[in-house]
Amino acid sequence: MYYPRLIDKYLSEWASRQTHKPLLLRGARQVGKSTAVRHLAESFESYVEINFEKQASYIPLFQAKDIDVKAIISQISAMAGKRIESGKTLLFLDEVQVCPEAIMSLWFFKEDMPELHVVAAGSLLEFALEDVPSFGVGRIHSMFMFPMTFDEFLIANGEQLLMEARDAASSSRPLSQPLYEKLVALMRTFMLVGGMPEAVAKWVETHDYLACQEVQDDIVVTYEDDFPKYRKKIDPVLLRNTMRSTAAQATSKFVYSAVEGGYRASDVKKALDMLAKAGIVIPVTHTDANGLPLGSEADTSYQKMLLLDTGLMLRLLNMTTGDVSELTEQILTSDVTDLVNKGSLAEMLAGLELLHYRTPNIRHEIYYWQRHSKNSQAEVDYISSYRQMVLPIEVKAGTQGGMKSLWMFMREKKLTNAVRCSLENFGTFDYTDPERNGAVRHVQICPLYAISQMNEVLKQQGLS
Repeated sequence: MYYPRLIDKYLSEWASRQTHKPLLLRGARQVGKSTAVRHLAESFESYVEINFEKQASYIPLFQAKDIDVKAIISQISAMAGKRIESGKTLLFLDEVQVCPEAIMSLWFFKEDMPELHVVAAGSLLEFALEDVPSFGVGRIHSMFMFPMTFDEFLIANGEQLLMEARDAASSSRPLSQPLYEKLVALMRTFMLVGGMPEAVAKWVETHDYLACQEVQDDIVVTYEDDFPKYRKKIDPVLLRNTMRSTAAQATSKFVYSAVEGGYRASDVKKALDMLAKAGIVIPVTHTDANGLPLGSEADTSYQKMLLLDTGLMLRLLNMTTGDVSELTEQILTSDVTDLVNKGSLAEMLAGLELLHYRTPNIRHEIYYWQRHSKNSQAEVDYISSYRQMVLPIEVKAGTQGGMKSLWMFMREKKLTNAVRCSLENFGTFDYTDPERNGAVRHVQICPLYAISQMNEVLKQQGLS
């Protein structure tokens, strides 16, 4: 069964354009790229899929000295036994990293067969792109795909009506207690199951956490099995150790020396960069946040790292520590205040949700703020923007007493608006700053289960 994805809209828009570039769908292994393309294919008269890992016989077609895409298409048609026609056929080149020449051919599809719909996808694709000379900048369109969001998880579980009720709520019309409690329960489940489509499907089928963990373990092993393919670039053991250390250090400033094996910091940094390009880890970079764009004051020497999925993070922690039963119990049974304030999972989930609801057409950056003074420790979990304003976002369950870093940041940057992501109901509150002659700081509560609605929440409250 196909579960609708946010990227479906963008894929359909690409397919409907009169002029379109070949599409490169990028993202980590098993986030649902191939399934989304096959769903898109239902809107075409015909569909041809080539998987270069399984169908190596197609590789020589792309390895001729002179690339002639019309000749390649003719040969693919003969081998597949299907006619490939511009405007009628969707051609899908899957696991394209196995055949770098096929990646290069995308440039020529744009030049010589511009009306043919061609999609390419691959896992750890960024590793292969580094070896492709003069990659077709300007002639190939990229989209970035991630694991399922909480909204997609709700849809997969048949909770569209619950989503509609949530989306209609606001600080002036919060959710009723039964609906609020149901959303919190589903968020707890989502933290454990995560958004890898196979794990979500297993949950929908069985409602068995252990069955989902088996799926997650298989995915982690698949990732680690990929690493030796790139031995010439980097030590696969270092990649594995770095990925596991990212789980242990999630949402904290990443410490290179904490990676097992005694590797040099420069080597660990290279491993992190490769895992980030592959979509397995997500960097969160410090910014001074004195204005926009946030990247103009970014400092990559201060970074936190997120794993691409909360469910996989828990499995990696289990592989590293041998036991996550206490953390699992906390997720399932803790008071919502303890669940958010203790541990890194809620903060990580918030960051991933903030990223996943953005347009997939570019690679987005995520930022945070940290005060570097030795005598004053302060950190704001995420820094974003809204209507040309810097917008601090804290992942907290408490109110004023637990948000000293946020007040300090807003005071220093002369900001009056912020967001708190929590497992509370919708709401809002003001803080009168005694250190700034009673200046009022306005905070919107955007629940963790409603991050997709953050802009709407801000708009409803007249933030401008």
